[in-house]
Amino acid sequence: MRVQEYLCVLLSNNFLYSELAKSKDIFMVESKNYSGDRSIVEEIEAYLQAYLETGYFMGSALVSRAGEVLLSKGYGMANLEHSIPNTPQTKFRLASLTKQFTAAAILKLQEQDLLDVNYSIATYLPDYPHGEQITIHQLLNHTAGIPNFTSFDDYQTKKRIATKLDDLIACFSDRPLEFTPGDRFSYSNSGYAVLTKIIETVSNQSYADYLQQYIFDPLGMNDSGYDRHETILQNRASGYVSTVKGYQNAEYIDMSIPSGAGGLYSTVEDLSKWERSLYTDAVLNQSSRDAMFTSTIQVPTEENEQIYHSYGWLIDTQYDRCRISSNGGIEGFVTHIARYPDEQIAIIVLSNLSTSPAEKMGRDIAAILFGESYQAPKKREAINLDPAIYQAYVGQYKFAPAQSLPPSVLDLVFTVTTEAQRIFTQLTGQEVVEIFPESPTKFFLKVVEAQLTFVTSDDGEVSHLILHQNGRDARLNKIN
Repeated sequence: MRVQEYLCVLLSNNFLYSELAKSKDIFMVESKNYSGDRSIVEEIEAYLQAYLETGYFMGSALVSRAGEVLLSKGYGMANLEHSIPNTPQTKFRLASLTKQFTAAAILKLQEQDLLDVNYSIATYLPDYPHGEQITIHQLLNHTAGIPNFTSFDDYQTKKRIATKLDDLIACFSDRPLEFTPGDRFSYSNSGYAVLTKIIETVSNQSYADYLQQYIFDPLGMNDSGYDRHETILQNRASGYVSTVKGYQNAEYIDMSIPSGAGGLYSTVEDLSKWERSLYTDAVLNQSSRDAMFTSTIQVPTEENEQIYHSYGWLIDTQYDRCRISSNGGIEGFVTHIARYPDEQIAIIVLSNLSTSPAEKMGRDIAAILFGESYQAPKKREAINLDPAIYQAYVGQYKFAPAQSLPPSVLDLVFTVTTEAQRIFTQLTGQEVVEIFPESPTKFFLKVVEAQLTFVTSDDGEVSHLILHQNGRDARLNKIN
């Protein structure tokens, strides 16, 4: 349910240091290749197949241009226990990709003259604390200041418990606002839970029913809906994580918890129908679509990148082209959709493995389409190295504060140890995991696509390390 493009989120959710099972069931199925530049399609296929073979990815992907599907494939397994492969019809939990549908529902209600995004939420939820200070617009673009309930200390326990929407909202509504509404951006699943309540209140329908009637049914999205554990859902993917014991089922989350922040499921093919509709009046009129894709607030990033949030989407520039995208992560699932509207290109990656770098994969697929450079995935090979070298790297490391990472990440300690002529790492609260040398200073993890580079100062002592993950780097200074 969290935006996954930030390095800090990848560290907290995907840096699991775990041994993947050496599965013999890795393959790709149900290829649908259409007319177009065959060499480009073949390059995308080779790229996705290479990622599958690294063990970092399984899922489904779709690439389209001007409404023509260039590639639609499933990779690896939807269910490892029953050897059921992923296909373009496999249903994945969407996580935060749900938010764009919640935003669309709000805009549809505005078209129906049932609400106004510029009005305070007190207009529709008169009992909500501080509701007169917060507008629907601020909920939509994460500037309301409502504390994010998925960051609460008790969230890991409460996420397993079936919870009514009113009770979910009650767990954060009485907490003080984190800042004056409108002052700044702070990602909040809580805000989208409140939007869910507004949708249900003004429409007099459940959130699921409203989306079904006004979005899914009109577009023929027959493989999309609100996910519920008790529902028998054909072609549902199981979510997986990797641990030192191999692939394992992801932790349980009761799907009443994500609400309109992350509770939907869909397929790559249904999402392609949705993406195409955003060029037409099929669901939203031109005024609503303009509002959905207007940059409203800059998202703070470690390098002050020009990334903006609109209603349920991120807007930035990739390869000198406008990109409108969304990313998601929920227990066992990672999701990404990107639109390049000037080229009418869409890239969709849905994965049922928590280590999948879906957003990076989307960027690389775009690079292939646009003739830009990218780094192909590869299996890394360890070299023989004198274990005495490891001793220089032993110690504790912390993230450099200048990177503008949140306190939850800045406070983490990265510990390097050596034992029995092997070298290990441990991030606060996670397992001890072995790393493997590619050179005297460069190491890699076998189960997550992440690498470490140790850097020495002028006096020859190790001063810091660089963590490379998801196409981004983070510096950690040695503290002892």
